Amino acid sequence: MSEKQYTILVTDDDKSNLMVLDSILSPHYKILMSKSGERALTIAKQYRPDLILLDILMPEMTGFEVIAKLKEDGDTAQIPVIFITGLADVDNEEKGLSSGAVDYITKPFSKVIVLARIKNHIKIINQMRIIENIGLTDPLTNIANRRGFENRLNAEWSRALRDRHPLSILMLDIDKFKDYNDTYGHQQGDAALQAVAQTLSKELKRSSDFAARWGGEEFIGLMPSLDSKGAVEVAEQLRKVIEKVVIPADGFDTKITVSIGINTVVPQADANINNFIKKADDALYKAKESGRNRVCMSK
Repeated sequence: MSEKQYTILVTDDDKSNLMVLDSILSPHYKILMSKSGERALTIAKQYRPDLILLDILMPEMTGFEVIAKLKEDGDTAQIPVIFITGLADVDNEEKGLSSGAVDYITKPFSKVIVLARIKNHIKIINQMRIIENIGLTDPLTNIANRRGFENRLNAEWSRALRDRHPLSILMLDIDKFKDYNDTYGHQQGDAALQAVAQTLSKELKRSSDFAARWGGEEFIGLMPSLDSKGAVEVAEQLRKVIEKVVIPADGFDTKITVSIGINTVVPQADANINNFIKKADDALYKAKESGRNRVCMSK
């Protein structure tokens, strides 16, 4: 990623400090600014910046109070924070680092120091994301793996619970995949898995939709803010498209079909997220028992 693709939130109650940091950083990064802790919390939750520069001494809410609230919120807990302050004594630096800050930048600002420290942390952020992405991606299909899906589901579940929006899920299984593997070989089976993954990712078209390989020949899709009718329409379209996909095999063409189970809920505080998945799996089982190559909705 280029520097300009990273967003930094700068929070300081002193306008002159904001202007100095903006002049230093804006040629390299996207900059958001706030003059209060409350406003910083709102912006951080809305825009999810890559890095936050946070003043310690501010009226109404100190930087220490702000970072505590950032760490309590699942949407902002992982955003790294650098304190910017004139408090250069060891006790305050130790308190800042103990509260979860990744670094300290002291005032008055040195352009060279500010840019160097920001660059170092952006590099660390990028490296951590690469490592995280490897751990959350299925290497065969290059879409999210089960762990990646569970991470995304937890976030979307919390959001749907807060906003009282529907959340839909589909579970998909390749019909008679063992027979396909036995007939054409495991390498061809891998090609079939890759074809399904690509089609699933393509058909879940909204930016909020999320596709993953659940395991073996099972795939899963998450569709936030989509009701049951819309989810069934997406699943039925997906089933039809996969049915038409041609998978070449040693000079001839092969095709596959899939069965899909759907579940939709508006999450409640006492609802069980595992039960949400299980009901989609039950609907998938019903689709297979009913003859395969079909979509069934959870009751």
